[in-house]
Amino acid sequence: MPDIPTADHDPVFHAGERALQTRAGSREWLAQVGARIMRNEMPEQHRAFFAELPFLVVGTVDAACQPWASLLAGPPGFLRSPDARHLDVAAAPLWGDVLHDTLAQGAPIGLLGIAPHTRRRNRMNGTVHGLRPDGFTVEVGQSFGNCPKYMQPREARYVESLPPSPRLVRADRLDEAGRRIVAQADTFFIATAASGAHAAGGVDVSHRGGAPGFVRVQPDGSLLVPDYPGNQFFNTLGNLHLDPRAGLLFVDVETGALLQLAVTAELLWADAASFAATGIERALHLRVRAQRLIEGALPLQWRSV
Repeated sequence: MPDIPTADHDPVFHAGERALQTRAGSREWLAQVGARIMRNEMPEQHRAFFAELPFLVVGTVDAACQPWASLLAGPPGFLRSPDARHLDVAAAPLWGDVLHDTLAQGAPIGLLGIAPHTRRRNRMNGTVHGLRPDGFTVEVGQSFGNCPKYMQPREARYVESLPPSPRLVRADRLDEAGRRIVAQADTFFIATAASGAHAAGGVDVSHRGGAPGFVRVQPDGSLLVPDYPGNQFFNTLGNLHLDPRAGLLFVDVETGALLQLAVTAELLWADAASFAATGIERALHLRVRAQRLIEGALPLQWRSV
């Protein structure tokens, strides 16, 4: 990726985010308003919103700094904010989820609370504290809202019972079952991290959505994803500017299967992307390096609204 001039130090956005903001033309505006948008505590409406949710999307990194996107679930109320700087999570990682290995005391973590049926989503980045067998607490680093675009109107409901025999399938590439899930998906989640020398940037996890098939599976098993216009913060792409690794999570809402992918990303601008004729300015080319397909472990049911 070519070097892009960056602005001076900004306590809100790291160098990767500033670089992409500069190229997209949003840098000057965000330099002025960033501190008001990205808070170090949760406003009251965010605290109340998390308490209503039956699931939470989580971003973490493993020992090699590879990001992973995961999902936690529980009855509404399993997320509770005792004060504006903390969120308590009363749920253990799902069976087979890599989160069993990446969740650690003091580790950076990214959280996404999302309710597609009401078109609300709030993000929070922070640090894991109070790790315990049935959950953990997150201390807030950044808390901010996201725009409601590209969400499919779908509602999740927590259920107590699960199939008796969950199954985990690992692979070093996207297999046929994985291809089917990706090809029909209208939603996925992506975890990234400003790792290494930029570790202070922490971990982000965000939502991507579109019409079914918006993620194009290439003949070699890589993925091509349009980057639709959003809030111009470039949290995800800014992280990828510094470290091209990402973790993807696809949820098969029909079967409840979870597909976790470790990928390496290349950001394509319109002059290099096949999406240029559609008016989309950027696309991500994602090469799959590892797959984890978890079946029968997600205690959620989904309905369209």
